[in-house]
Amino acid sequence: MSVQLLISYIFLGLTLAAPIGPVNSARLDKGIKNGFWHAWMVGAGSMIADAAFMLLIYMGLVQFLNIPWVQILLWLVGGFTLTYTGIESILQMNKVKLHSAKNRKDSLFHCFMLGFFMSITSPMSIIFWLGIYGSILAKTAVSFGTSHLLIYSSMIFIGLTLWDLLVAGLTTGMRRYLNQRSLSIISVVSGLSLVGFGVYFALQGLRALFS
Repeated sequence: MSVQLLISYIFLGLTLAAPIGPVNSARLDKGIKNGFWHAWMVGAGSMIADAAFMLLIYMGLVQFLNIPWVQILLWLVGGFTLTYTGIESILQMNKVKLHSAKNRKDSLFHCFMLGFFMSITSPMSIIFWLGIYGSILAKTAVSFGTSHLLIYSSMIFIGLTLWDLLVAGLTTGMRRYLNQRSLSIISVVSGLSLVGFGVYFALQGLRALFS
């Protein structure tokens, strides 16, 4: 198990968390209005939902990961989902608006539940994690065996956590730099990274399918 490999899974977690979607929009909005902890709690709620999805997929799919057709299906679905999400992130780069007006502060619990329910009730979250995380489990099982799946999954979750802290920090100490242009740059960079991962997984699936 190499350090470079662990770092690559942390980076993957960062990439998965970065697209500007409903949760990130809410995170930025609450942070701009209320500060670091409110932004962080939105992300924390979302991460708990993500952890629930990851656990369910991990417990349900790990025993089938050595079946060739399952691996092919997960690689292809993951590749499509990543590519679609990346392209959507790029196309939506100018549609996210920040609100700088100061409003009444929401409670931390309200922010946590907002992030949690936005993720846990989204059909796209289920498809997203089933496709992407499932394909990651399949690729990891084939390349490194099943003994290290939990470690690599933890690295992905660390990446999600780092992104949450980064966004919360951006909305406080670096607010003056957080504008429409910076959001567009984040969307494009994240989108391109997701497309890259998507193409990689799709190629792995096609290679296994025709081999």
